[in-house]
Amino acid sequence: MINLLNYNILRKLDGYSYVSTLYLFIHSQVINLLEPAYLLNSKTMNTKIIQIRAFCRQFYWTVFLIFSCVLGGNATAGTIVRIATSVGDYSIELFDQEAPITVNNFLNYVRNGDYNRTYLHRVVDDFVVQGGGYRFELFVGPIDVASNEPIKNEFGASNIAGTVAMAKFDGNPDSATSQWFVNVADNSGNLDTNNGGFTVFGTVLGDGLQVLKAIDGLPFVNLGDKAPSASFRTENYENPLDFVYINTVITERFSSAPHVFESATGILITSVNVDSGLEAVSLQLKSVPAAEGLVLQVDLASSIPRNLFEGIATFSSIDNKLRIPSLEVNLDGSVSVLKDVVFSLHNAAKSQFILETYVTQ
Repeated sequence: MINLLNYNILRKLDGYSYVSTLYLFIHSQVINLLEPAYLLNSKTMNTKIIQIRAFCRQFYWTVFLIFSCVLGGNATAGTIVRIATSVGDYSIELFDQEAPITVNNFLNYVRNGDYNRTYLHRVVDDFVVQGGGYRFELFVGPIDVASNEPIKNEFGASNIAGTVAMAKFDGNPDSATSQWFVNVADNSGNLDTNNGGFTVFGTVLGDGLQVLKAIDGLPFVNLGDKAPSASFRTENYENPLDFVYINTVITERFSSAPHVFESATGILITSVNVDSGLEAVSLQLKSVPAAEGLVLQVDLASSIPRNLFEGIATFSSIDNKLRIPSLEVNLDGSVSVLKDVVFSLHNAAKSQFILETYVTQ
């Protein structure tokens, strides 16, 4: 039973202090309850206590994230980054306040476009999905992402399933640069204690972990240090163009919609089936000043191969129309959905499209 005095103390606390105290309280209560059995069978109970401590640590960070969302006076939402992959899109919320050095480092790479067109070079079954290290250029091979100076380790949050962490060199806790990974399973028992602990700096939002598990379930090929276990999307591996590629972009809000336009950033995120299956790509278009209306220019550096899916946009070179069946629009915080959105090729040399028609719901 919870002691009434302890309960009243907890009620007077708020925010992170409340969660931290609750964590310590539950940890101590569980250990106290186990003490008699522990004396009878120390080997068995040592194992149980390790498991309980792991549970308490996960409990702390789960409740921490909940309180970060609901206690508006005590915390603010972290930066949202959307990761488009050849298999599907997912978004992560960054721990801006809890791991500021790591988040700033990651965002520098995102803002510079360094992660665009990189491939996932290390996908280990039921462990991690890792990228941020290399992009592939035909007839050249793997090209290293230009890395910034290594950053200081900021281990804090536990490496449970769905968390995002920095990769680093063995034996050097402060060696993280550009490479990062998503935990597709609970890796806290290993990664929280190894090499100073791996810094968790974000968490996957919504059902994004399903996308990562789909990637985790793909076959992979070993092509050496720069592709030790690279997943591929095709039935049979032929060349590195079959890899799973990514692009990244900072967004104003989280959305799981496949096609999103944000007025604040002027960015359209979409995936397009070109000429009825000739190729399919995921890419971003950015608004450019124009007197004629809304004109968007394709960011060619963001273009990556994409698997087909229901609801994908289409482009036909016969009439030069880009058609988006359903587009979520974030207009300065007001979100609506437009149907049957049509853009026409406006300037082929610059890959620019102009908004032509749409239907409001």
